[in-house]
Amino acid sequence: MVVIMAVALGLFGTIFMIALMNGAINQKIDASISNEISNIQIHNPKFLEDKSIDYLINHTSQIIRKIKSTEGVQAVCRRTKSTAMASTATSGSGVMVNGIIPREEKNVTDIYKCIIEGSYFEESYRMTPTMVLGKKLSDKLKAGIGSKVVLTIQSVSGDITYGLYRVVGIFKTSNTMFDEMNIYVENKSLVDLTGVGPDQTSEIAILLYNNELTDKITPVFKKEFSELSVQSWKEVDPSVVAMVSLLDQFSYFMLAIIMVALVFVIVNAMLMAILERTKEIGMLMAIGMNKKRIFLMIMMETIFLSITGAIVGIILSAATVGFTYHKGINFASVAEGFESFGYSALIHPTVQTTFYITIGFIVIITAAIASIWPARKALKLQPANAVREDA
Repeated sequence: MVVIMAVALGLFGTIFMIALMNGAINQKIDASISNEISNIQIHNPKFLEDKSIDYLINHTSQIIRKIKSTEGVQAVCRRTKSTAMASTATSGSGVMVNGIIPREEKNVTDIYKCIIEGSYFEESYRMTPTMVLGKKLSDKLKAGIGSKVVLTIQSVSGDITYGLYRVVGIFKTSNTMFDEMNIYVENKSLVDLTGVGPDQTSEIAILLYNNELTDKITPVFKKEFSELSVQSWKEVDPSVVAMVSLLDQFSYFMLAIIMVALVFVIVNAMLMAILERTKEIGMLMAIGMNKKRIFLMIMMETIFLSITGAIVGIILSAATVGFTYHKGINFASVAEGFESFGYSALIHPTVQTTFYITIGFIVIITAAIASIWPARKALKLQPANAVREDA
C-alpha cells in the first residue's frame, strides 16, 4: 500500500499540475487567435518595422478574393492600422488604432463578444464617428460610454490630423496589455481621416477552420504573396511558442523529479519487504530456486506494485482533469495578475492521452530500476543463515 499510494499520489499531483499549465497555455493561444492575432496575418514588409500608415497593402480586394478561394479559410478581414495619440479632457495615451469593417471583423475575431459596456458599433451619432476601446484604456483616459476622444494621427501625406470620436463600447479580454493599447473605429472614418486609398489596407487577417491548418496554409500564402509579409500567429507572437516549448521541457523535468523521489520510496519499501521475508527467501534458495528467479521475483513484484499505483494515479488524474476541464478553475483572487500577463483567470486543465501512455512507460522503467538494489540485496542472503532468521 505504501508503494501503491506513493506512486498514485505522486503521479496525480504531477499530472494535474501539468494539466493546469497546459490549460493556461491553450487558453492563451485561443485568446490570441480569437481576439488579437487570428491564424495568419499579411502586411507590407515595412509595416512590421514602423507600424506607420505609410506602409500599406495595395490591391486589397484582389488579394482577399484569392485568400477566400483557398480551402481551409473560414473568414478574412482587412484593417487599417496606425499608431496615434488618444486624448480626453483629463488624460492622454499612445494607442494602436484599428480601422475595421465591423461585419467582417465579427467573422474573424471575438472582440464583439468581449463587450462589457455599451455595444459593438450598433449605436451611431449623426455627426460624430464612433469607437470601441479596452476597459484598461477606458479607465486610463476616464472615457466612459458617450465620452468624446480625440485621436491625433499622421495622414499618408505626412500631415498631423485630428479626429473626434464618441465611445459606444468598452471591451475586456484576458489580456490587459492588449486592452490598454487598442482602439477600434470604423474603417471608413479612419480612411477619411488619414487619406488611405479605397483599395489599400494595413493588415489582412485570416481565420482558418482549424488551427492545425496554420502550418500547412501559411507556406502557400507566402509563395502566393511573395512581395508581402505573411506570418502565422506563431511568428507574430513568438513568446507564446516559446512558452509552449518551455512548458513541454518543464513537464518532463517535473516528472523526472517525481520519478526520482518515487525510486527512493520504492527502494525503501522493497528493502523492508525483503527484510521481513528473509526466512522465506532463504527457504526458496535452500530448496533450489536459482538466483535469476529470485531476482525476477523481486523485480516483477516491484513493477506490478508500481503499475497498480500508476493505474490508480492515472484514473484519479483523468477523472479530476476531466471534471475541472468542463467546470474550469477560477483564480479570481489573482485575476489581475494573470491578465497582466495575458492569461485568463479561469483555467480549464487538459492533458493529451499520449501523455498518460508516456507516463505508463516511464513508471515501468522507474520500477525496474528501483528493483535492482532490493533484488541484489536478496541475492546476497545465505540460505543456511536466512532459514534460521526469526520471523
